[in-house]
Amino acid sequence: ARYFLPHLLCLSTSSPFWQGRNTGLKSYRSVVWRNFPRTGIPRIHQSWAAYRGMVDSMVRCGSIPDATKIWWDLRPHPVYDTLEFRVCDICTRVDEAVCIAAIFQAIVAKLWKLRRDNMTFRLYPAELIEENKWRAVRYGLDGKLIDLGKEEEMDARELLDELIDWFLGDVLDELGSREQADYAYTMMEEGTSGDRQLARHREAGDGLRPVVDLLVEDTLDGVA
Repeated sequence: ARYFLPHLLCLSTSSPFWQGRNTGLKSYRSVVWRNFPRTGIPRIHQSWAAYRGMVDSMVRCGSIPDATKIWWDLRPHPVYDTLEFRVCDICTRVDEAVCIAAIFQAIVAKLWKLRRDNMTFRLYPAELIEENKWRAVRYGLDGKLIDLGKEEEMDARELLDELIDWFLGDVLDELGSREQADYAYTMMEEGTSGDRQLARHREAGDGLRPVVDLLVEDTLDGVA
């Protein structure tokens, strides 16, 4: 599942501003979060026992009180028997959050089906996935991600279309979440929250008050 984390970060970018300034990044929040320990793309653990052994060692060494202090972009939830996807920026519209949750659910279901059928998805080094994550942070949907299997750049939108329509299509239909996941195409056409914030800022000419107004509008959209 690590491979797809940058793809979904592209869909959720929503923090281009920091302390009143345009950072030039689509997800500056991801940069801030990177300064904390035990964050980012997790390394590969060959088994549950290996992962638990690492956690137990960190507890014994006094680094953490328990597994809740491991803040990777993807981690086994320390309480529930689930995978917790933590890579995303903040979705400012309900429909966006539901869409991304549907895609995450489908990714896990697809990988489980592959494992059940004695098939695997290739594991890539964290360093390569981090490269794609940086591209997502910097450019969001407007950038290029690396198709690590082909070792070539592709438009982020093209890779997302491939993910949703080709790789996840069957499980989305089985889960009944195709409609929710397909909202990603609306996001790819209209832009993410970060894109909308930048557009509003350009229209206003200066100041962030119009951007704040936009965030309020987005938050109320679909819930009011």
